[in-house]
Amino acid sequence: MNLPSQWMEQAVSAFSKLPGIGKKTALRLVLHLLKQKKEDVETFSNAILKLKTDIHFCPNCNNIADVAGSNCTICNNGKRDHKVICVVESLRDLIAIESTNQFFGEYHILGGVISPMEGVGPEQLFMDKLIDKANSGNYTEIIMALNPNIEGDTTVFYITKKIANKNIKITTIARGISFGGELEYTDELTLARSLATRRPFENYMQNE
Repeated sequence: MNLPSQWMEQAVSAFSKLPGIGKKTALRLVLHLLKQKKEDVETFSNAILKLKTDIHFCPNCNNIADVAGSNCTICNNGKRDHKVICVVESLRDLIAIESTNQFFGEYHILGGVISPMEGVGPEQLFMDKLIDKANSGNYTEIIMALNPNIEGDTTVFYITKKIANKNIKITTIARGISFGGELEYTDELTLARSLATRRPFENYMQNE
């Protein structure tokens, strides 16, 4: 792609590195920004920069937090049920479940799943904090809301084996989501039903 400016080329190259953005779409975005006021472009660029400089992670659940060392808005919400934890793989899954308006407890973002093929083990995940919380006696239920695939099932199995507290209920979301599917692409109604009809982990394993 021959462009009249090296700065345009750099901008197009930068945009095209984003997921789902090709060179033509990147060029359209760059041309759009060229038409905007300088202040608007500065606001846009500052918003992107703050994603890396001003966003922090909740020490309790690994969700996004605005203040370093402080809990996120969900963990700090006194109206939520802080005896129930919903375990998810990523922030995208948390957002998907929150959109259903059917879950009102805490979350725990693992930051991935166990995948030996990709060199990801428990030590690379936000796992120890979850095990500590499960064994603390402060929680009554842990909902495993991981993607229904081999890696997700392996991770769920590993976590349940590490939990020594036998009084805590461990459940998994129902199979309204097809095996190999992903939570973030599941419609809100199906996801809500999967949460509402979650079942004990023991039953889940027996049906595998």
